[in-house]
Amino acid sequence: MSYRTADELHQEAQCLLDEYLPKVAFLKVKERQKIPSQDMPVQHPEVRSHNMEEVALGYSFEQARVEAFRCLQCAKKNCIEGCPVKIDIPRFIDHIAKGEIEQAIAVVKETTLLPAVCGRVCPQERQCQMHCTLGKSLKDVDSSVAIGRLERFVADWERINNKIVIPTVKPATGKKVAVVGSGPAGLVVAADCRREGHHVTIFEAFHKMGGVLRYGIPEFRLPNDIIDKEIETLAAMGVEIKTNFVVGRTRKLTDLIDKDGYDAVFIGTGAGLPIFMGIEGENLNGVFSANEYLTRINLMKAFDKNADTPLYPSKRVVVLGGGNVAMDASRMAKRLGAEKVFVVYRRGENEMPARKEEVLHAKEEGVTFLYLRNAKRILGDEKGCVKGIECLEYELGEPDASGRRSPVVVAGSEFLLEADTIIVAVGNGSNPLISQTTPQLNVSKRGNIVVDETQKTSMDKVFAGGDIVLGAATVILAMGEGRKSAASINAMLLNNP
Repeated sequence: MSYRTADELHQEAQCLLDEYLPKVAFLKVKERQKIPSQDMPVQHPEVRSHNMEEVALGYSFEQARVEAFRCLQCAKKNCIEGCPVKIDIPRFIDHIAKGEIEQAIAVVKETTLLPAVCGRVCPQERQCQMHCTLGKSLKDVDSSVAIGRLERFVADWERINNKIVIPTVKPATGKKVAVVGSGPAGLVVAADCRREGHHVTIFEAFHKMGGVLRYGIPEFRLPNDIIDKEIETLAAMGVEIKTNFVVGRTRKLTDLIDKDGYDAVFIGTGAGLPIFMGIEGENLNGVFSANEYLTRINLMKAFDKNADTPLYPSKRVVVLGGGNVAMDASRMAKRLGAEKVFVVYRRGENEMPARKEEVLHAKEEGVTFLYLRNAKRILGDEKGCVKGIECLEYELGEPDASGRRSPVVVAGSEFLLEADTIIVAVGNGSNPLISQTTPQLNVSKRGNIVVDETQKTSMDKVFAGGDIVLGAATVILAMGEGRKSAASINAMLLNNP
């Protein structure tokens, strides 16, 4: 598809709005099915691959309304069931269709304080949009109502127009809740517990709030000022925030309850432990976990010549993996001046876990994809620096436990790829610090905290959720876990006055 500017998309939407607005109340299902889905305006690939500014520019008012006209307002709201935080999707979209944007964001904020975040980074095509009746009727999930883009639109409208509403906080209960970690799960717990009138303190190990939202996702996908605005809302609600505070080191988890008087603790420390492949050469200079690579840049601003954290100079970069993190790392490498960036993935494009949009953006920005390939060993020079990587070719065999076809090595298929930087993006494990310093906390063989159906851990008054329980997952799934945890904490505190 050829590139179209934001102005061109806006003008096209204006024509559609003029056509459909007079008759929208009388449109039948088949007529709504014919309304074209609205493309997201984006920066031109040749421009954006050299800057850190957000790639997606957001819908115009006209685009948002036209997209909202496509919603069938089904009697059975399947899309809500696909949303981990259960936003009333048809209701907020109906307000957009009527041009009632303030009412639309009010509906969204009944269940989430992070709509600007979720609208940008959540895999809606595998959640709410996968259940959209329109998409099913057109036999294409990409033709579903663009729920995520509409959520982003109303959240951005609220911020740009300075219409941010601080949620109501009930009278003080005298109860104290500690939230360990300020990622998506922790932020949801803090908001939901504070709404009920409890004193809430967030303890964050880094000097900046946001967890994986800040250190793991580049600003060209999720600008930091978006995260800051969401956190400002929590502060305005009266949530206490403590940064540079490492629970397990600065203070033991048990001390928060026994010495500091917290009535409940939520652990949302995420999955920040990098997983490597266990191949020869992973200890060479120039080999990074995607976690470290992105944290150096997103949080430590390594690309700034005045930053204390140095930037590793790279010309030929190989990224190992096929998820969203691999896309983030490869696209970041292009922005930092790499002449050639390869994504090496051991399955085919159809099996990649990354969002289609992220893969498309990476291709547009010049990233080369090597499918059905994987690393065998990393090669170094006499100075201990990466000089290349030996790879193997694969073919797909029978499906594995996940349902995806298993990659099988093609005998004698070794080949060399010249590179000076290797970024390993094959996953992360759960942060082990709290479990190591709190032996009474039950964890699985993989180091994930074990919880029951209420998100309660093996310790009284202690709950957990997000990646520390699930393993590396999505932002919205972590938020869903936070929602469940907060409900359980609030119920416990209500029943124990």
